[in-house]
Amino acid sequence: MTRLFLDANVLFTAAHNPVGKAALIIELGQAGLWQLVSSAYAVEEARRNLASKYPHCLETLERHVESLRLVTDPGGACPEPLPEKDCPIYRAAHLAKADVLLTGDIRDFGFLMKDLAKADGLIVQTVAEFLVAL
Repeated sequence: MTRLFLDANVLFTAAHNPVGKAALIIELGQAGLWQLVSSAYAVEEARRNLASKYPHCLETLERHVESLRLVTDPGGACPEPLPEKDCPIYRAAHLAKADVLLTGDIRDFGFLMKDLAKADGLIVQTVAEFLVAL
C-alpha cells in the first residue's frame, strides 16, 4: 500500500478547503486507499497557521490528524539547498518510509520533485501531480 507523507501546507489546505484536492487525499486515505503519515512538526505548523488565518478550521484539522500516523524528526543531513525549516519534513518522510512526500512548497522542495536520486528515492510531488499520476 502506498504511504503518503503530508507536509504542513497539505494539512492546512485540507482543513481550510474541505472540498479540495488535499481534503480528497485525506478522505481516500481514511477509506483505506493509502496510508497517511505526517509529523508532529508538520501538524504544529499547520495548526499555527490555521490559528492565525482561519481559526474556525482548527477542528477540521484535528479530525484529519486523528487519521494520521505521526513520526518525529530523527535529525541528520538534508539535501542541499533545502532550507533548514524544511529539513524536519524531509527527514520525517524518510523515517516514515513514505513512498511520496506531498507538498505545495514548490519553491523549497521543487529541486527534489521528479528527481529520485536527489531525494534518496523519495517521490516529492504536489497533490495535483500525485492525483494526475493515478
